Amino acid sequence: MNNKAIGGYFELELPVGNSDFAGNNSITLNSARNCLEYILRARKKSKIYIPYYTCDVILEPIQKINLEYEFYDVDSNLEPLFDYSTIKESEVFLYTNYFGIKDLFIQELIHKIPNNIIIDNAQALFAPVIMNIDQFYSPRKFVGVADGGFLYTNKHLNIDFEKDESYQRMSHLLKRIDLSAEEGYSDFSENDKSLENQPIKTMSNLTKKMLTGIDYDYIKKHRKENFLFLHEALKEKNSLPIELSKESVPMVYPFRTQDKKLKQKLISERIYCATYWPNVLNWCTEDKNSHILAQEIIALPIDQRYSVNEMKKILECIMY
Repeated sequence: MNNKAIGGYFELELPVGNSDFAGNNSITLNSARNCLEYILRARKKSKIYIPYYTCDVILEPIQKINLEYEFYDVDSNLEPLFDYSTIKESEVFLYTNYFGIKDLFIQELIHKIPNNIIIDNAQALFAPVIMNIDQFYSPRKFVGVADGGFLYTNKHLNIDFEKDESYQRMSHLLKRIDLSAEEGYSDFSENDKSLENQPIKTMSNLTKKMLTGIDYDYIKKHRKENFLFLHEALKEKNSLPIELSKESVPMVYPFRTQDKKLKQKLISERIYCATYWPNVLNWCTEDKNSHILAQEIIALPIDQRYSVNEMKKILECIMY
């Protein structure tokens, strides 16, 4: 019998889920990096190839299980500079769906190495799930939750993982509403840091409930509209080639420019662009393309909180 409490004070009121997205049919874990750890433990591979151009947290699960790794560079299309024929059966190759715009390339890549590929969809929440391919997603990159990860794999660990708890990581989400983005930033940094070296756990009740109450169709519509609005205005100035599939729902608009003052100019107008990724400058030398990309790509916000009006403000800052 359900022993749920009846009566007393109210919990945080969240909308009742009416979406069939929210990681249906996935393994729901406490973070994307732990989704990768799950795959690596389940597959028992001897080595992993990872891009220079990626977040440093990707090393966390690799080092946890003491797995050998090797870096590779990417070209100006964000595609690997790599000889796939060198990958052994016991090895695995990690590719990042950069900014949620590489769906078309991934369709080509999985045919080249179907048995040795892991797709990092942390930046591509709405990327189509590909049957029999290991892939993982990070909802907190797209919506207001503090943690969580969706994993798709046909290789399972027979372990009963503990359930995570998220209530202590929520302060930045609440402060941004009640105070401001700036006043919640230190909490965001602390809560982000709290995810480091966490054991694999299943997704918390709080995160799961928040995710089931989101209008994902609304999110997809606005992200696409904002992205295409910026791209129409900036495609001639953008040094990064962009080709979207019909399904692609980008995380940001990646604007590649040699204007070294632009990011600070945007910040002065309270337009905040995440840096992807400062660790790359330490991981590889200046002659690597990844090193240049990390310096030249500015991630312009295009998410569902904003309309064409905010996109016009971004364009004004870039153009004038």
